[in-house]
Amino acid sequence: MSVEPLRMDLSKIAPDAYRHFLQLEGLIGQHVERKLLHLLKLRASQINGCAYCIAMHTDEALRDGEPTERLTLLDAWEESSAYSDKERAALAWIEEVTLIADTGASRESFEALKAHFSEEEIAWLTLAGVQINTWNRMAISSRAQYDRAMFSHTASAAKATEPA
Repeated sequence: MSVEPLRMDLSKIAPDAYRHFLQLEGLIGQHVERKLLHLLKLRASQINGCAYCIAMHTDEALRDGEPTERLTLLDAWEESSAYSDKERAALAWIEEVTLIADTGASRESFEALKAHFSEEEIAWLTLAGVQINTWNRMAISSRAQYDRAMFSHTASAAKATEPA
């Protein structure tokens, strides 16, 4: 099976809407710890089968020092000792948000978050789940393909602006 070419470039067809998605992405990044956010985005993208986002978030996580082992085991996080209880609660929630038509965002997963996150943090985790699922749907429907070179300048710029 060959990869379909790009169907549409939403950033060019609907630039105002796309800009707002990017702005929301920036806000979420200010409120959710970066390494955790990588895991959440990658896990939702695995569930959704979004090749673009799996490649991008794996690349970003590796650049930010996430060990390869934890990324490799992410699909089996429930059986792995590589994740903290806090990460497990967030991963369970991201799966519930991603599969909301099946799970309804269970009370159990929501309550488990409260041991590790404040109400505000839970809200931002939820927004992170909503946002990555939106990105997945945009990338899959448009048949976007990740090009690491396209984002290398962004990663370098982000590192340069992070506090030491």
